[in-house]
Amino acid sequence: MTDADHALYEFSDALLFPGYFGWNWDALSDCLRDLNWLPADGYLIVVENAPQLLSSSVEDQHTLFRILYQAVRHWASPLGQPEGKGSPFKVLLLCDRDEEAALLRQEIVYAVHKMR
Repeated sequence: MTDADHALYEFSDALLFPGYFGWNWDALSDCLRDLNWLPADGYLIVVENAPQLLSSSVEDQHTLFRILYQAVRHWASPLGQPEGKGSPFKVLLLCDRDEEAALLRQEIVYAVHKMR
């Protein structure tokens, strides 16, 4: 997922996004906060080789991390959720120990890390 098109495709493919998915960041954000076509008690997104994620564009990388952060917060909130309870929505960024520090230097990743 080194560029936006590949990232959007991978998310759409992995999470079985509906045909109306708009293939842009706003559509990704909307779908990650909906997921009514994929009911579950919780969600886990695993990103392998996280340092390469959107490595072709720092701006796109920050946008994606912000969208993931917002999805985590959305699902944790009991407002608007079935039975008034939040649902687990976790994002796991896999990387080598040496690469962890570089990822944590990114403001949005650091904020999400501190939420644990």
